[in-house]
Amino acid sequence: MAARTQQRSIPPDKHHLGRGMEQFHHPRPVCVGGRPTPQRERLLGGLTGRVLEIGAGDGVKLTCYPTAVQEIVLVEGDPFLRAAAQLTAGEVDIPVRVIDGGLSRLPVPDASCHAVVTSLVLCCSPSATETLHEVRRVLRPGGELRFYEHQRSGNHMIAMCESLVSPLWSRALGGCHPARDTLAALQHAGFTVDGAERFAFHHMRHVLGTARPR
Repeated sequence: MAARTQQRSIPPDKHHLGRGMEQFHHPRPVCVGGRPTPQRERLLGGLTGRVLEIGAGDGVKLTCYPTAVQEIVLVEGDPFLRAAAQLTAGEVDIPVRVIDGGLSRLPVPDASCHAVVTSLVLCCSPSATETLHEVRRVLRPGGELRFYEHQRSGNHMIAMCESLVSPLWSRALGGCHPARDTLAALQHAGFTVDGAERFAFHHMRHVLGTARPR
């Protein structure tokens, strides 16, 4: 199983690493006061086995993983961010592999991961559906996707504004498309959403939840 309920164990004395960031183009913190933010706590809580996360941020997110995780595979296409993540990997007790790779073809064998984590990366993929097909490919039977992503607003006026700002927003923030309908993309790629929480962050709509291949 990819997840189970258990007591979290956060490695101590990581304050010197700072607040970290989810992604370089989305520098919102992963830690506050030396502990994971509520969003990252929910994103990772209960994970076990081998976990693939797409996108390194500055690597501090590695300190947030439950100790029951046996290996973290971190895929990052930017060499500077890979180097930063390698430095942080030495600060955690869980084995970490930081590897070069992109969103259209994950350099991970078929059916090799108990869980995949995406955090503000599907919005930057040229094709979210293509990336999600890759996620399906690398998940083991019974595995799950944990996601924290932009979500197109259900309010038509707000959704129209999101679409209008997307071209400029995308150029300024690493190809991010804030109007992307993540839940629809998951359905289209053959996932069943087990649970999803919609919320606003700096007036932008987001969704955080779990999905499994159908």
